[in-house]
Amino acid sequence: QVQLVESGGGLVQSGGSLRLSCTASGGTFSRYAMAWFRQAPGKEREFVAAISRSTDSTTYADSVKGRFTISRDNAKNTVSLEMNSLKSEDTAVYYCAAHLYPGIGTVYLRTNEYGYWGQGTQVTVSS
Repeated sequence: QVQLVESGGGLVQSGGSLRLSCTASGGTFSRYAMAWFRQAPGKEREFVAAISRSTDSTTYADSVKGRFTISRDNAKNTVSLEMNSLKSEDTAVYYCAAHLYPGIGTVYLRTNEYGYWGQGTQVTVSS
């Protein structure tokens, strides 16, 4: 059973930075494609960023492109999301997700493509 635990959320002022981390256990992390999603109050969960299992492919939502960076360390079973130039509209609960046994170099953007989710970490950006 794959378990994902996020950390690093918090309160930050507009224009500030945060780094989220997600640690996986219970499986072979290097075989998973990973992603970050977020959900603001009253809104649907939305895609933020994704990375393939071998780190050769990444993709971002247009709303975060150029400000957020997804990375992974397969030796430490972690995926991270570096968030810079934060805006009030980035306020949400952030979730990491895992897609097991993906295609080589493949990234996935839809929530229904991920079978494992963390519990989420709150990010609040004050204006």
